[in-house]
Amino acid sequence: MRIFEPQIKPLIYAALTEDIKGGDITTDAVTAKKDPVVQCEVTAKKNCIVCGLDIFSLVFDIITKKNYKINFFSREGVEAAKSQKIISLKAKASDILYGERTALNFLQHLSGIATVSNAASKELKGLKTKILDTRKTIPGLRILQKYAVKIGGGENHRFDLSSGILIKDNHIKLAGGIKKAMDAVNKHYSGLNFKIEIETSSLEEVKEALSAKADIIMLDNMDIKTMKKAVEIIDGKAITEASGNITIGKLRKIAEETGVDYISMGSLTNSITPADFSLNFVK
Repeated sequence: MRIFEPQIKPLIYAALTEDIKGGDITTDAVTAKKDPVVQCEVTAKKNCIVCGLDIFSLVFDIITKKNYKINFFSREGVEAAKSQKIISLKAKASDILYGERTALNFLQHLSGIATVSNAASKELKGLKTKILDTRKTIPGLRILQKYAVKIGGGENHRFDLSSGILIKDNHIKLAGGIKKAMDAVNKHYSGLNFKIEIETSSLEEVKEALSAKADIIMLDNMDIKTMKKAVEIIDGKAITEASGNITIGKLRKIAEETGVDYISMGSLTNSITPADFSLNFVK
C-alpha cells in the first residue's frame, strides 16, 4: 500500500492546528531574543517496528517551509532497538519545538500499530492464514492506520463502505434473512465486480450463506470447535474469515485448528499502545 502527500497533508494541517492554535507561548518567550539553528535526535525508547517517517518529515515541511535538514537512520517496517537513533533533524529551535509533539504523535501511533501488526503476522508464520484489519479506526486517520498495518505485515480489509460488500447481521435482520439480503444485493449491484461477504454466527447461518453462494463467509464470535466445523462445511466453496474478540495469543491456535483463510482483528487499530520515542536537542 502506498500513501501520497495530498492524502495526508490535510491530516497533518488539522493536527498542527489543534496543537498550535494561537502559537506556542513558551517557545516564543524563550526564542524571542535568540532562535538558533540546532540539531536534535529522535531515539527509540523501546523495541518497535518503525512506521511514519515520511509523515514525521512532512510536519517539518509545513512548519519550516522546507528550511530544515533531516536524516533517517532506520527505514519503514524495520525493527528498531531500544536506545537506537532513528532520526536527526536540524532546523531553527522554534520550528522544532512547534512541530515536535505533532510529529512524534504520528510516529509513535503508527509505529505502535505496525509493531502489533508485525507481532500478529509472526504468530501466523508458516501457515496459510493471513491477518486482516477492520474499519475500527480513529475517525480521520483510517488511511494512515491501515498503511501502518501493511507496513507491519498485515493485510487490509475494506477501506470504506463502498469498497466491498459485507452483509452483516443487521442487514440480514432488515432484509428478513440471508437469502433475501443476498437477493437484494445481487439485484442492486448486478454486473459489478464485487465479492460478497456474509457474516454468520451459527452453523445454520453458514449453510444458508453457502447456499446463497457467498464469496466470503465471516465466522463471527464462534468458538474454535464451531469454526472448525464451519470450515469443514464450507469445504473451499468460499473464503473463510474468523472474527470477533480475537487476541494475538489466540491466533495460531485458531489458524492451526480451524484452517480459516483470514483472521480479522479490530485491536490492530483501535486499542494499540503507541511506540515510545524521545526527541532531544544535541548539545
